[in-house]
Amino acid sequence: MTSEEQAQGNAPGAGPGAGTEAVTAFADRIFASALGSLEMLSVYLGDRLGWYRALAEGEPLDAPTLAERTGTHERYAREWLEHQAVSGILTVDDPDAAASARRFSLPAAHAEVLTNAASLDYLAPLGRFVAATAGQLPALLDAYRTGGGVAWAQLGEDARDAQGDINRPWFQQRLAPALAGVPSLHAVLSRPAARIADVGSGHGWSAIAIAQAYPDARVEGFDVDGPSVAAARRHAAASGVGDRVRFHHVAGEALPEEGVFDAAFIFEALHDMPFPVEVLAAIRRAVKPDGAVVVMDEAVAPAFAPDGDDVERVMYGYSLLLCLPDSLATPGSVGTGTVMRQSTLERYAREAGFDAIEELPIEDFAFFRFTRLLH
Repeated sequence: MTSEEQAQGNAPGAGPGAGTEAVTAFADRIFASALGSLEMLSVYLGDRLGWYRALAEGEPLDAPTLAERTGTHERYAREWLEHQAVSGILTVDDPDAAASARRFSLPAAHAEVLTNAASLDYLAPLGRFVAATAGQLPALLDAYRTGGGVAWAQLGEDARDAQGDINRPWFQQRLAPALAGVPSLHAVLSRPAARIADVGSGHGWSAIAIAQAYPDARVEGFDVDGPSVAAARRHAAASGVGDRVRFHHVAGEALPEEGVFDAAFIFEALHDMPFPVEVLAAIRRAVKPDGAVVVMDEAVAPAFAPDGDDVERVMYGYSLLLCLPDSLATPGSVGTGTVMRQSTLERYAREAGFDAIEELPIEDFAFFRFTRLLH
């Protein structure tokens, strides 16, 4: 049944008003959303099975060749190739050939988005986020009914890798010039033997980028997720900064030392933390009085409005399925959620002992905002 037929009242349960222009428009929107959801899960398959990477190597491939090169089943490969073609992701060179002989290509622009992990436009990890949350829907339903949560660890490797991979190119390419563009911050980071904390360091790409940009500095990352800490250590070693970057399996509110850091950062993690005030208070104690504390978090609007833009929509989506359930998995959590307004950040900062917050003049850094906490 098409969305138009449903909108005209042919679907079971259609009530008064069915068939109106507004109903048709909204039915079309929901149908388009269903197409998008299915497409993202197909992107997950192509990403995790190596199909996009095989196609990105250049020559058009038929289903038997793609299956052979990736160690997958030919029948599934053929169905996926045809789906990708009718969805406009792949092109087909010879559509009238026999099914197993049709050759498919991945356009260069699409390959950039789906396979180039160094590109700022790399979005294949979004499929992993969708798949990770889809796999936890029964647990999410239970959490929504009971007030419990779904911890980050339950989301597994897909979510963990997606988080690291989606931010990696931004940290590697844009973080150093962004920080250097704020003179007062750059001066702190350039101090001889500066010691810098990265709280909620994840896969470690932010800490690694800082260490590469400031070769006299020592950077220490702190994260509550053990597998992320292990991955960060591997990445630091592979990047050649393992001697200056250390990672600790420690929660932010348990920073072990006082007055030792010249600067501390929280990159896209404060809104996930169950006890943000305690984390900020620990950071305030750990950073020298003349040091710098910076929070990078989502650049959401100043206040809720029902006509929010795409940034609001995607951040509320992340919050519903990922960030809020993860935060509420810890008993006593404040449950911030992804949509952390600046007023909320300021309240947390003041409760932690900071005097004020100041938005830094860093623009066009994905969907993020940089805020310095003043004390």
